[in-house]
Parts: sequence; structure tokens; C-alpha cells
Amino acid sequence: MSIRVERDKETGVAVVTLDRPEKHNSVTLEMARELSAVWRGFRYEDEVRAIVVTGAGGRAFCTGIDRDAAGNVPQPSSPYTIDDPLLAIGPKANDLWKPVIAAVEGMACGGAFYLLGEAEFLVAAEDAAFFDPHTTYGMVSAFETVHMALRMPRGEIARMALMGNAERISARRAYETGLVSELTEPGGALEAARTAAAVIASYPTEAVQGTVRALWSVQEAARAQALAHAPHLVTLGNLSADRQSELFVRRGAGFRTR
Repeated sequence: MSIRVERDKETGVAVVTLDRPEKHNSVTLEMARELSAVWRGFRYEDEVRAIVVTGAGGRAFCTGIDRDAAGNVPQPSSPYTIDDPLLAIGPKANDLWKPVIAAVEGMACGGAFYLLGEAEFLVAAEDAAFFDPHTTYGMVSAFETVHMALRMPRGEIARMALMGNAERISARRAYETGLVSELTEPGGALEAARTAAAVIASYPTEAVQGTVRALWSVQEAARAQALAHAPHLVTLGNLSADRQSELFVRRGAGFRTR
């Protein structure tokens, strides 16, 4: 199993770990299905009152969809729709309104933003880095930018999406711009997130979930409208899979962190 779930009955906190460190916790089609099932299952577990999501290994939180998996997703010919296996990997997409905290160590990029965008807040180690390589490889960053645009200043998300693989946002910069709410020493993000989750889980669950729902209601209309446009933009703007692969193979190794 590439998704590991640990439950602490004493604190009411569950930890969901993407457990594929040898592949930077990139998401396979099976993992996408597992994540969706995990979030939906938590709706029926009253003993779980707060959740932390993280990646195993320390080198990466998640680097999006596995490249091999991406090549195995058949697509409809219509420009009005697209099959994206990551659409339902987040808690809100699965109608879960229990608080979710993301603990980020190492890289978080591309499809990782489907998860980060649906967390209540982020805790990151000082050596974490955020970037979006889509444009570098001839892909439209649509779903990712929609998820993150409501968490980051517009200029920051625009720069990250447009600079592609050439630039990474440091954890410090992410903290300064509000994407990250707490910085920790390397290796400390999970414990800090657990601590925050335990505090939240100790409060009356109805009040906590009502607060989560209220916060999300502020942005739901704009988010839903933007996500409705995303499939068309991806269909129209993406290069062919073969051309993307060529660019991926030839990608440059250089980047700068700010």
C-alpha cells in the first residue's frame, strides 16, 4: 500500500502519509483512488477529529502524478472535458470537512497542490521548496493555480506557475507570503502539525467542522467557477503527450531558489 494511515485514539488525530519515497511520493492511479477512499472513510470515523497529511522519506511531500501513470489515462476527444485522476485526491473534493493540516518536508510541486490547496493550513520544514513545472513541459497549470491562487498572493502564484522548473519558492518565502503558517527545523514539520492537530481535535467537533465549512464557503463560488474553466484550458493549451515527454527528457537541471 502506498497510502499509510495511522490513527491516535487518545488525541483523535489521524496521519495520512504518501508512502512512496523512492518516487518522491508521486501519485499513481491506485494511490489516487486510495486517497479518495481514505477521505470519504474519515467522514464515518467520529473518533478521528483532525488529520495531518504528509509525505514519507523527507525528500518530498509529493511531486504530483507519476509520469508513467499520466501516460496511461485515456482522454476523451471532446475539448469540453478531461479525465484528471488527481481531481478527487483532496479532502474537500470528497466532502470531508474535518480539519486537515499539511506537513511539508522537501519538495512539493505540480499535482501536490491538489492536496495542499485543500488543507486548512501548512506547516513546513525550513528546507522545503515549492514549485510548479507545468509550463516547462508544455502543460497548462490550471487546476494547480486555481487551488493555490486562493492561498497565495496573485503575483506569487503567477510567478511560480510561469517560471516553471527554473525557480523554486523556499519555505521561508512561502512563510513570508502566507502560504505556510509555521516553519520548523528540517524533520520537524510532522511533529509540529501533529501538535496543532491535537489541539484542534480537543475542541468540540461540531464547532470545529462548522468553522472549517464557514471558511471554505467564502471562496467556494469563485473556486468552482475557475475549476469549471480548467479542463478547457488544459485541452486547448497542452502539448501532445509525446512532445511533453521530449521536453521532460531534455529538461535542464538548473534552478534558483528564492
